[in-house]
Amino acid sequence: QVHLVESGGGLVQAGGSLRLSCAASGSIAGILSMGWYRQAPGKQRELVATITSVGSTNYADSVKGRFTISRGDAKNTVYLQMNNLKPEDTAVYYCRLVGIGVALWGQGTQVTVSS
Repeated sequence: QVHLVESGGGLVQAGGSLRLSCAASGSIAGILSMGWYRQAPGKQRELVATITSVGSTNYADSVKGRFTISRGDAKNTVYLQMNNLKPEDTAVYYCRLVGIGVALWGQGTQVTVSS
């Protein structure tokens, strides 16, 4: 069974940077998109950024210009470079993979931004 393994979360001061990584533990054919979502305490999970198999990207307005999503050379990996972090970016960040006949969530990684 394929799993998504995330890494890179942590505690950072406002204005700092973090890079999140996500890799599928096995081979998946027909990946359509990968992305990142986040959920802050008491709030619903929301989209942060997605990237399709052909490289098209989509960002939440709140992160445009600060976050960059990219895929690794191994097409089952995705990264999220987060710059100029703000306290309101504090949340659990989840990786998402959507493919033909498959949709997976990662276990989540905590990002905490102190003011």
